[in-house]
Amino acid sequence: MEVNTRSKETQYLQELESELNNIIKYWSTYTLDLVHGGFLGKISNDNIAEEFADKGSVLNSRILWSFSAAYNLDKTYDLALADRAYDYLAAHFIDSDFGGVYWTVDYQGKPNDTKKQVYAVAFTIYALSEYFMARGYDVVKDHAIALYRDLVKYSYDADRGGYFEAFNREWEALDDLRLSDKDANEKKTMNTHLHILEAFTNLYRIWPDEDLKNRIIALIEDFSRYIVDAETARMILFFDEDWNRKSDVISYGHDIEASWLLQEAAEVVDEPELLNGIKSLAVKMAEASLAGVDPDGGLWYEQEPALGRTIKEKHWWVQAEAMVGFYNAWQVSQDPRFLDASLNCWNFVQAHILDKKNGEWFWGIGEDGSLMENEDKVGLWKCPYHNSRACIELIRRIKE
Repeated sequence: MEVNTRSKETQYLQELESELNNIIKYWSTYTLDLVHGGFLGKISNDNIAEEFADKGSVLNSRILWSFSAAYNLDKTYDLALADRAYDYLAAHFIDSDFGGVYWTVDYQGKPNDTKKQVYAVAFTIYALSEYFMARGYDVVKDHAIALYRDLVKYSYDADRGGYFEAFNREWEALDDLRLSDKDANEKKTMNTHLHILEAFTNLYRIWPDEDLKNRIIALIEDFSRYIVDAETARMILFFDEDWNRKSDVISYGHDIEASWLLQEAAEVVDEPELLNGIKSLAVKMAEASLAGVDPDGGLWYEQEPALGRTIKEKHWWVQAEAMVGFYNAWQVSQDPRFLDASLNCWNFVQAHILDKKNGEWFWGIGEDGSLMENEDKVGLWKCPYHNSRACIELIRRIKE
C-alpha cells in the first residue's frame, strides 16, 4: 500500500511540475501589455486579447503572487515578470493619497473604479508579501504593512470583530458593498474574511508582529465561532454586522479552500492547541466537501438548499482548491479517500479543464458537460493564482 501510494505521488509530482511550467509560460507569453504597460486586462476563451479592457487589482496582484511564488519554489523561474507586475501595481493601483488600492484602472493605468474593496486590498498584501520573499526590497514590505494598517484602521469592526466589506476612495461607507453581481449586499462575508486571513498569514511570514499575530488568531476564531457551521462543517457565506446569518448557500470550492487555509494560518502563528483544533476542523470540512464530488472526480460549484438544487458546474478554481484541500486532509488523517479525491480531481482537470491547444485552464464545464465558452481566459476574476498555487502547494507538500 505504501509503495503504491508513493508511486501515485511521484507521478502526481511530475505532472504538477510540468503543469506549473505550462501556466507560467502561458502568462509570460500571452498576457503582457506591450503597448500600455503592465498586463492585459482581458483575453477571451479563444486567446483573443481586448487591448482596451480595464485592468483589475485582483488580477494584477494575483499575477504578482504567481510569478513570485513560482520563483520562491524554484529559482529557475524568471523574476522579471514579477518585477513588471510589482512596478505596475505600485505605480497605478496603490492609492498614495488615501491608502488602499483601486478596484480597477483603465487600459492606460488611470484610476477607474476607485472604491476600496477590502478583498482586493487583502490580495495586494498577499502578493506583496510573496514578492518581498523573492526580492527582499524594504519598500515592498513597507507597502504591505501600510495596506495592513489601512485595513485595521478603516475596515476592522472593533465592537463585534471581523472586517467590513467595502468603502469609497476616502474610506467612507458605501450603499453597495458587493464584490460581484452574484453576491449578497451584506456588511461581512466569508469570502473577504478568508482572503484577509490568507493575506495576514503571508504578511506574518515576513513581519512577525505581535499585533498581526493576534489578529490572525482572532480571524481563525471568527471562522470557528461564526463562519463555519458547527453542525455541518460548511461555511456561511454572508452576514450582517452582528454576525447574523444571511445566506444558506453552500460553496463547495470555498469550503475545501478554507479547510487548508485555516490550517496554514494556525501553523504559521505556531499555537499548538489552536492548530490541533483547526486540523480536526479541516478534516471535517473536507469530509463535508466530499458530498460535492461528482463520479467523474470534479467538484461541483454550489448547492442552494432553499431552492432544492445543486449547481453542478465545475469551475477551474474549485478544482484547484479541491486538489490541495483533499490532499491536506489526507496528510492530517491518512484517510485514503482524501488522497483519491485529490488525484481524481486532477485527472478530471487534465481531461476537461486544461486547454491543451491554447494554454491555461478553461473557466469550467457546464452541468451538461459542455465547455463554458463565453467566459474569460484572462480577466478581472480569471487569474493564474488558484491553479499555479495548487501546483506550487502540492509540489512542496509531496517533496516534503
